[in-house]
Amino acid sequence: MSELVLIVTIASRAAALRAAEVHSVVELDAVVPVPRAPGHVLGLSALRSNTLTVVDAAAALGLSPAERPGIGTRAPIVDHHGHRYALVVEGIDDVATTMGEPVPVPGEAGDGWQRASDGLIETDRGPALLLSLDALFGGASARAA
Repeated sequence: MSELVLIVTIASRAAALRAAEVHSVVELDAVVPVPRAPGHVLGLSALRSNTLTVVDAAAALGLSPAERPGIGTRAPIVDHHGHRYALVVEGIDDVATTMGEPVPVPGEAGDGWQRASDGLIETDRGPALLLSLDALFGGASARAA
């Protein structure tokens, strides 16, 4: 079965977000840090009078954190369990169509990718790791069990 995904780049690797979970792609306003937030939570930002939690996707995978986003940084906005989050990623490619079902992630991809993805998918733009928002937002401790 095919579905639409948004292809992004995280730590120089192609990753995919299910299009049904992506609300939009926007340019962020200022990001205000939140004391005692997990390391992958960069802070809060505003979008049309709504508050967004800004998440560093690389840090959530246990990888080197991305640079702190500046005003105008483009980020996918995702809906997850009734909340909206902005994902800081290296790059945003385009919407793609999956071709087949996800397959297990190769072991050399790394623990963070193993934990936070639902598998490797083939798309009309090439292979990508299909991200699980549950695991991604749980940070490095999610799916540890």
